[in-house]
Amino acid sequence: MTVRSVYITGTASFLPGQPVLNDEMESVLGQAGDRPSRARRTILRSNGIKSRHYAIDPATGKATHNNAQLTAAAVKKLDQTIGLPPIDVLACGTSIPDQVMPNHAAMVQGELGLPACEVMATSGVCLSGVTALKYAYVTVAGGLHSTAVATGSDCPSPVLSASNFSAEIDAKVEALEKSPEIAFEKDFLRWMLSDGAGAFLLQDKPREGATNLRIDWIETFSYAGEMETCMYAGASKNEDGSVTGWTAMTPRERETDSVFSIKQDVRLLNENVIHYTVEKPLPGIVQKYQLRPDDIDYFLPHYSSEYFRDKVYAGLLNAGFDVPQDRWFTNLTTRGNTGAASIYIMIDELAQSGDLTPGQRLLCWIPESGRFSSGFMHLTVA
Repeated sequence: MTVRSVYITGTASFLPGQPVLNDEMESVLGQAGDRPSRARRTILRSNGIKSRHYAIDPATGKATHNNAQLTAAAVKKLDQTIGLPPIDVLACGTSIPDQVMPNHAAMVQGELGLPACEVMATSGVCLSGVTALKYAYVTVAGGLHSTAVATGSDCPSPVLSASNFSAEIDAKVEALEKSPEIAFEKDFLRWMLSDGAGAFLLQDKPREGATNLRIDWIETFSYAGEMETCMYAGASKNEDGSVTGWTAMTPRERETDSVFSIKQDVRLLNENVIHYTVEKPLPGIVQKYQLRPDDIDYFLPHYSSEYFRDKVYAGLLNAGFDVPQDRWFTNLTTRGNTGAASIYIMIDELAQSGDLTPGQRLLCWIPESGRFSSGFMHLTVA
């Protein structure tokens, strides 16, 4: 089979509302429990995020967009910017779609009112945006289609809102009298995650007059065969490391344990994330593609917190791949951790900056702590 070159010929991102500063977060998301979160300031000092966006009207507390609408807004922005040709494939990745069925891509197609096309939705956590992009890339590279749109989005704010924890707080009055706040593994992510969406147009030829990014390769790895669950929603984690999903619970159990909240085993994350997402997969990639650190003009790391920046660098050094931090590009501090959308929003900002020149090479790293997965992507400015 002949493999064709594939180019990202247009990029767009959509961040809802005005930036929300650190001191405004709890008023937008709401206070869970009888007093403000004690963990919030510590977490914010550590993660380094200064502002982020929520699909919430701060005046009313009502949602301004759902996930499908957020994603559609990014695609519409892409169309307004470059004028989209007819779309053969729409591939959409997200961590938490608005519903269990139908799939997220079908709902985005519905929001856009697109005519018949192939749709694909990928699930997971942060890596789902990249797996959607890889699906779109493979269909164009294989000659099955000539035009595809890939998206990454996340809209966790409805799940992060304080109202979701009221039943648990009411049910655990005695325990909460001793520690009057929700458990740290749930509170932790309320100050880490935010809303956003990105969209890329993929074509088999560069677009005239544009900053085109040739996709050289995309590699993803899952280590779920070796590691237990670390980040999860719609389930409870048991002492033996297994999880019990929401379908095995009564409605009462789901409600009183905030089962649909997003949770993370922070100890497991800190002890394993760099090894499984950098140190373990990267040497094989370096060998396969004969990568050299000096050839990388920009390293785009999707880390969830500035806390991990130096740890990521140490992981690169341990893998024998030293890309100095002055060649890194990240917008975490101003855009927040938007999960599956993060790498799209990063690439869009860099592409729109005017700083890219033909021949420059970009290496993107996208980890996922769900059950420890990792993705690397190599792009060349065409």
